[in-house]
Amino acid sequence: MECTIAEIARKIEMDPLDLRLKNAADEGTVAPYGPKFPPIGLVECLKEARKHPNYLSQKGEGVGRGVAVGFWFNIGMQSSAEVRIAENGAVTIMEGSPDIGGSRASMCLMAAETLGVSYDTINAHVGDTEATGFCNVTGGSRTTFATGLAVVQACEDIIAQCKERAALTWDLDVDQVDWEEGKAVPKPGVNADVQPLSLADIARSAGRTGGPLLGRASLNAQGPGASFSVNWTDVTVDRDTGKVDVLAFTAVQDAGRAIHPAYVEGQMQGGAVQGLGWALNEEYIYDQKGVMENAGFLDYRVPVASDMPMIECQIVEVPNPSHPYGVRGVGETPIVAPLAATSNAVRDVLGYRINDLPLSPPRVLASLDESN
Repeated sequence: MECTIAEIARKIEMDPLDLRLKNAADEGTVAPYGPKFPPIGLVECLKEARKHPNYLSQKGEGVGRGVAVGFWFNIGMQSSAEVRIAENGAVTIMEGSPDIGGSRASMCLMAAETLGVSYDTINAHVGDTEATGFCNVTGGSRTTFATGLAVVQACEDIIAQCKERAALTWDLDVDQVDWEEGKAVPKPGVNADVQPLSLADIARSAGRTGGPLLGRASLNAQGPGASFSVNWTDVTVDRDTGKVDVLAFTAVQDAGRAIHPAYVEGQMQGGAVQGLGWALNEEYIYDQKGVMENAGFLDYRVPVASDMPMIECQIVEVPNPSHPYGVRGVGETPIVAPLAATSNAVRDVLGYRINDLPLSPPRVLASLDESN
């Protein structure tokens, strides 16, 4: 689809981003798979891309530039989490989603924000299926959203317990107690001559007010929020060998809200490299009997650091209304657009399109020989 849009833009002599902006899905658009989109960030990503210095820069001689939009629907599914408070107020998160891209740090950040305590007081641990509640598959499109939502709800459970303990300590009704900046305080207008109680204060006296503080949450997370990206890449083609070199790559993506921006960029960069590998080299090769001939990484060419330029990232934030902190899944969207962006860039260099991927040296060289 993105290659076709590129051809249309070329034929009507219109900037490829402008063409996409005129036709971009937005809040209320009916998705091809049925539902109406809630707030989404495609238009915002396209606008940011349109004014990005990398897009406004002039291409060098012999350089092709290709643009493409990526999309992933994202998922929620089931997650569980526990939050435990030690006597000194230290917070321990136990969750069941392996850390594949910095998710533990994100869990700690959301817990710190919810509880109103310092990030430094929180540790997150990943338990196996015997040590923690059930969590569905760990993936780039659900972990921070769904397991993060479970962590937030477990922290809210802790807050509810702390308000009950404070009410008991102060001889107040629980609905007369608020939680502000990590402390239980009387609500405005409540005539109570008491001092605020911090999380550590309440944990220290937990043995006298009901026992250890342990918050739990298990859920089937709904509304993960679709994610969109805009990618463009500059490439050259060695006409003697057919090798495509990636000179520059820029990724703009709606992350909902970037809980840990550096890790979000890492997800975007990792996805871009995966997509570029798929676009340029990665291919299963079978003989006539159906036996795979490149069954190992010596013969299945994946990108390494020396193959890639710095993947430049710009995070766009259009909060997902289904999550208290606006989270969207980030990790799967970035792999979608690089294939079409690379194909469009190679077409820009050669003046014609090669319709098969990967655009590996043998395939590109064969095409060049045919065109001559």
